[in-house]
Amino acid sequence: MADRTAARKRKQRLTLMIGGAAATAAVAVLVATAVVNAGGSDDKPQSLPTPETLPAEPDQPEPTFSDVSVPPPPKPIDFISNVKKDKAPLSAGTLFPGKSVTMSSRSYDRGASASSKKCASGVSGRLAPALNRNDCTRLIRASFERGGVAVTVGVAVFDTEAQATKAKEQANGNVQSLAGDGIPSFCRATACRLTTNAIGRYAYFTVSGFTSGKAVTSSDTKARQAGKDIADYTFSRIVDRGESQASAAATAQTGN
Repeated sequence: MADRTAARKRKQRLTLMIGGAAATAAVAVLVATAVVNAGGSDDKPQSLPTPETLPAEPDQPEPTFSDVSVPPPPKPIDFISNVKKDKAPLSAGTLFPGKSVTMSSRSYDRGASASSKKCASGVSGRLAPALNRNDCTRLIRASFERGGVAVTVGVAVFDTEAQATKAKEQANGNVQSLAGDGIPSFCRATACRLTTNAIGRYAYFTVSGFTSGKAVTSSDTKARQAGKDIADYTFSRIVDRGESQASAAATAQTGN
């Protein structure tokens, strides 16, 4: 009986010891858990370190520009529009150089040429008043021939563009054909093709027809084409005159 009582007491003490040890372990676990949770329980965002304040950049100098403006390039039309700027040599030879002219594969042989300060002497009586009224200073003529069709172009020279333009607008009649140097007389007392135009201080006129003396009809294409070709050639020669003088002036401006 005494042994059973002692055994029961030992069992009770053992149970209490185990329970106490378990409780102690549980407390240790809770404490450890609490420590771990305490380290990560702060939900507030972590602020980044403030960047260092950089020194201000030094002021950069503003770009500067020269006050000297570059003059615009000279215009060719300016040189052929006024006698004060149109200083290049002017003659039948400089205006119509060479012995032939080719326009769109059509070749024309050059014949006689002439130049006179008496403009009325080389034109018809109906054209003379337009030249005299506007103070024509020179008339340059040259003739060309191709396949039995001849053309004479007459270039009337004035001091200003305005005078040449008025002469073209007032023009009536024709320039007189010019024979010689292989071209027989043509467009005398017979119907021929006429053109009139002007550029700058130059008015120019063409008369074209057959060297055989045959009259030019309204349906004819040969005399009309020849007159147009020589008129276009004359235009290009006057333009070339302006371009060469403008180029020389531009070179002088740059000092090259």
